[in-house]
Amino acid sequence: MIAIALDVLPIFLLILIGYLLVRFGVMKAEVGDGLSDFVFTIAMPTLLFKTVATAHVEGSSPWTIWVAYFSGVAVTWAAGHYAVTRFFGRDARIGVLAGVSSAFANNLFIGLPLVQRIVGDDGVVALSILLCAHLPVMMIAGTILMEQAERQTGGRPPQPVSAVLGQVGRNLVRNPLVVGLVLGSLWQLSGLPLTGVVGIVVNDIGDIAGSAALISLGMALMKYGISDGVRPALVTSLFKLFLLPASVYAASRLLGLDATWTAALVLTSSVPTGINAWLIANRFGVGHGLASSSITITTAVGVVTTTFWAWLLG
Repeated sequence: MIAIALDVLPIFLLILIGYLLVRFGVMKAEVGDGLSDFVFTIAMPTLLFKTVATAHVEGSSPWTIWVAYFSGVAVTWAAGHYAVTRFFGRDARIGVLAGVSSAFANNLFIGLPLVQRIVGDDGVVALSILLCAHLPVMMIAGTILMEQAERQTGGRPPQPVSAVLGQVGRNLVRNPLVVGLVLGSLWQLSGLPLTGVVGIVVNDIGDIAGSAALISLGMALMKYGISDGVRPALVTSLFKLFLLPASVYAASRLLGLDATWTAALVLTSSVPTGINAWLIANRFGVGHGLASSSITITTAVGVVTTTFWAWLLG
């Protein structure tokens, strides 16, 4: 376990470095925002493009990966929603946000570098296949469920489902990650090798994506912190760090996924809550405390729990 911890620890040390840079005023938080924009707009799409363009997935069905992962998401999301609404008496909108905080892993900024380091390139291929569906499915589900919750609680006037889907669809089409995945797929279908000057540039940008993502995430943590909603956040954090990876592991075994792809899915599901929970809370104006506390708590203890899952899979 010590050897595995030494592999996992650098991931979280880079997050800590980013946090300390802002915490002690070495760099301004705005620098972190700029770095995050670079990662999201350029570096990560380039890494996904390279991974998909050079992947060998002949005979592999993406549906097995998607079913295995989203089965775990469904179980964990439902558990988070039920726990917060039933045991803490929160309304349906907070219940949706609890589900998001429990089941929305930070697959991009932490999961991808972690899988790349622990599992290797084959694991990154599996994660890239997952990412093709992860963001669209999670954002559409979160937005539609929140709109329904708005209708139940009498909040702001809900939008028609068609309008919600149209808005989410337009956002996804312009999403750099989706663009990177689509261009990578087209490049692979073309049969062209990713070599020469283009290959060098793509490799150089892709190689810095993981480290830059982790440092920018650490710099962003100053925005969150722990606020109200700590007790529900402890429950959602427990679900995020243990129930989600356990459910994904069980589903992967039942579906017969090979060890490498199972490890990739379980490891990425074990990482802290993604900032998308905060984005959804901010968009609908509810649950900021629950979202920020979940992000902070899971990030703070994630090095221990992620090490545990990496050890278990080993």
